[in-house]
Amino acid sequence: MGLGVDFDLTVAWALLLALAVWIYVVLDGFDLGIGILYPLFPKKRSRDLMMNAVAPVWDGNETWLVLGGGGLMAAFPLAYAILLTALYPPIVAMLLALVFRGVAFEFRWKTTSRFGRRFWDMAFFGGSLVAALAQGITLGALLQGIEVEGRAYAGGWWDWLTPFSLLCGAAVAAGYAFLGACWLVLKLEGEDQTPFRHLARVLGLVTVGFIAAVSLATPFLEADYYQRWFTWPQMLAAAPVPIAVAAIALLLARSLLHEGRDWLPFVLGLALFGLCFLGLGLSMWPNVIPPDVTIWDAAAPEKSQVFMGVGALVLLPIILGYTGYAYWVFRGKLDPEKGYH
Repeated sequence: MGLGVDFDLTVAWALLLALAVWIYVVLDGFDLGIGILYPLFPKKRSRDLMMNAVAPVWDGNETWLVLGGGGLMAAFPLAYAILLTALYPPIVAMLLALVFRGVAFEFRWKTTSRFGRRFWDMAFFGGSLVAALAQGITLGALLQGIEVEGRAYAGGWWDWLTPFSLLCGAAVAAGYAFLGACWLVLKLEGEDQTPFRHLARVLGLVTVGFIAAVSLATPFLEADYYQRWFTWPQMLAAAPVPIAVAAIALLLARSLLHEGRDWLPFVLGLALFGLCFLGLGLSMWPNVIPPDVTIWDAAAPEKSQVFMGVGALVLLPIILGYTGYAYWVFRGKLDPEKGYH
């Protein structure tokens, strides 16, 4: 199966949804990562700083998840129906976790008792971890292939739960924790920053290790994956991705070992996630549900795509505008003596 791309409306919608999911991953990823790091910093001051580092922007990140899910239902209804049926447990777990951590985020600041604060702290951690694991497990279950007969899911209730999907779940959780540590390096300074810089070094190694493990396992899931990554001449299109991952990993290590340019580890972490996303796309293309359902098989009628495209052209600049404005307004280092609640 070649890598040629015919730029029609279906391809445009596939790329748009992939972009929305990637933006969600990089924006909400560091937010979930901060929650995953919570138990490592039991002092109230540290936890207040961690929450204040994302307080102005966290509740807008899920916009991109809604866009990705809603766009999938509208542009690729067959894929939406099959995926929801096949992946109900991890998707429902993710949504409940996101709701619970959102409630915990707000209630933590309002409770006055020590027990209440500890409860909501653990709820924030648990919601973040479960959401990250569920997203990784969903990705792994999709990548390993979903059994389809006709136009319906033909597998069992537990098909999503495999060693590979659990590996992907752990990899995503570790990657989010790494992004969270890099964000805190960006937002903090001095003694407040030091423990997160050390933690980012460790988590960077763990994340790169998980990327290598998932990358080595993926080609053996489907014959198409193996041919794309290990046979000539298809491998010419895929080879730059692992080379770029290795280069970014080296730059990351250097940026974390030398202080200064606190923004660089976070930017390089986003680039690392982007390359992983590109590798995923190269493996799956042109399937939206491996191994047999292509984006054209699952696409909505052309008139529906055109109608939705008009709405996307209007809404996307607005979403990008207010998201960028929020991050611009709250740019710079966090003042430890100030908060947003």
